[in-house]
Amino acid sequence: MSFSEESSSSSSSSLNGDAYALLFNALRLIPISHYLLALSLLFVIVIYNFLEFHFVEDLFSGFRGSPVRLTFNSSSPIYDGVVSKCKIVHGRYLVTPWLSSPHIQTAFLHFFGRPPCFSYRRQLFRLSDGGMIALDWLMGSTGPGDVFHANNFISKDDTTPIAIVIPGLTSDSAASYIRHLVFNTAKHGWNVVVSNHRGLGGVSITSDCFYNAGWTEDAREVIGYLHHEYPKAPLFAIGTSIGANILVKYLGEEGEKTPVAGAAAICSPWDLLIGDRFIGRRLIQKLYDRALTIGLQDYAQLHEPRYSRLANWEGIKKSRSIRDFDSHATCLVGKFETVDTYYRNCSSSTYVGNVSIPLLCISSLDDPVCTVEAIPWDECRANKNVVLATTWHGGHLAFFEGITAAGMWWVRAVNEYLGVLHSSPYMHVRKKVQEPGLHLSTESSIDQGPYLNVSEDGMVAAVGNEQTRNSIVGDHQTNSEMVLDNEQDEQLTGAKSDAVPNTDRTCEPPANTPDTELRNLTASVTSCLNQLSQRNKRSMWLLAYVAIITTWPLVGSALRYIFGKKRKNVLSATLTKRSSNNICGVRFYGASRLVLKL
Repeated sequence: MSFSEESSSSSSSSLNGDAYALLFNALRLIPISHYLLALSLLFVIVIYNFLEFHFVEDLFSGFRGSPVRLTFNSSSPIYDGVVSKCKIVHGRYLVTPWLSSPHIQTAFLHFFGRPPCFSYRRQLFRLSDGGMIALDWLMGSTGPGDVFHANNFISKDDTTPIAIVIPGLTSDSAASYIRHLVFNTAKHGWNVVVSNHRGLGGVSITSDCFYNAGWTEDAREVIGYLHHEYPKAPLFAIGTSIGANILVKYLGEEGEKTPVAGAAAICSPWDLLIGDRFIGRRLIQKLYDRALTIGLQDYAQLHEPRYSRLANWEGIKKSRSIRDFDSHATCLVGKFETVDTYYRNCSSSTYVGNVSIPLLCISSLDDPVCTVEAIPWDECRANKNVVLATTWHGGHLAFFEGITAAGMWWVRAVNEYLGVLHSSPYMHVRKKVQEPGLHLSTESSIDQGPYLNVSEDGMVAAVGNEQTRNSIVGDHQTNSEMVLDNEQDEQLTGAKSDAVPNTDRTCEPPANTPDTELRNLTASVTSCLNQLSQRNKRSMWLLAYVAIITTWPLVGSALRYIFGKKRKNVLSATLTKRSSNNICGVRFYGASRLVLKL
């Protein structure tokens, strides 16, 4: 290397060193406060995107809100006659400006919520399998001052509409969003009842049966009971979150047979399998997953004796996600093979196509718990009875509006929709396919199988056909205390016998005459044939074949007795000739003689 080259390289390296030194000196001249400001700005940008704020978007739109998107069948009479007259779902929804994030809205609902203050009237409802749930009532009032009377009783002939509310996962009548819904619905003059899930609302578990995301039997019994007790009052149902999934699944199972006149499903998860994948995808969703798991563990802790006997208690305590809890608890108690099987069988998205009553579904596209990916758009559009309303923002069950976040948009939308439906001719009227007042399950469902819970002592926790009259506890300010005791249990047991007129007539057994025995035998055989024909048509042909084979010796003996020895010889010769030509004939005749000897 020449001297000139060495000198040029050394000079360039010294220049580079001088440049970095100059840059470092320049950075040192910048005040520390400017660095803190830059870091703060960077932190705000990260948090803004992480929590999915949309304040800037709302600001540039002039805080006009976003329009509500409606999905329905083009020839839907429910939209033309009911939803088209609802101004709220045809307007715009503007989020409370300082809650312009789905996560902030959802957290505010959980920790604050600003619920109205009132007292429920509690009714303990005993289910047919021995379980018990709490029905919390609030009677409507249209008088001055919005005064509600929790002690009012409903008469048999009362025609005031009844709204049945089904809460979400681990929620009961004390939840903020439930109290908002109940209060505002009762303010419109309706009677409202919250059907709490088993083991919630301060009522202990009294059977080996627990609720889950697809457990529709409790809703079926409660709705049937209310329809029997108040036949002139139209029934409407409102489900929220998991309660919405249960409600839609129930409506799809019942079809035209349900006595519900109209329904609304708010923030339904729709497809539990997709929801399970979604809630474990991102960090923010994993926080929700963990929070819901803690709620399920607290629920299991309340009923530890039964869970420790029926499920994997150690696995429940170590669960870190909803899927872990379902694996160690729900699948074992509900007799599901796998968690995915449970999610598939209990998803309401496969039942929405069978809904036969007016149904309004409301979902938020930024719901942090129930993903938009699970919404069955095509199924809702194909069903003429379903109208789906979606908003760009709202969070999970929040939808706060106004500068003070005093109201919830979806509550106003549901109340308007049900009010218009009640005054329209599009209310569903139940088809009388069975005797009124009695709930007889005449067809089997594939989802009923996993819900049969056989315990070690032989108890089968399944819903039967028995209606019960349930006792009223009185005014109830919701709390976490257990309200079930032995005295109440005895009262309910005693009251259960006079719930429905007894259909089992007691009379002396008839004498066992030969005619009676013959009729009993004929009836039993006819019953077996009917059951067999319903199961498989091939079984009938098989039964006919067996009957011919087994009765042929008797028929042959009768023929020999009637036609005499000559006919017998001719028949024997004919059979012998046929047997030489047809091996199957020989085997058939030999089998017949063998059966005759036996």
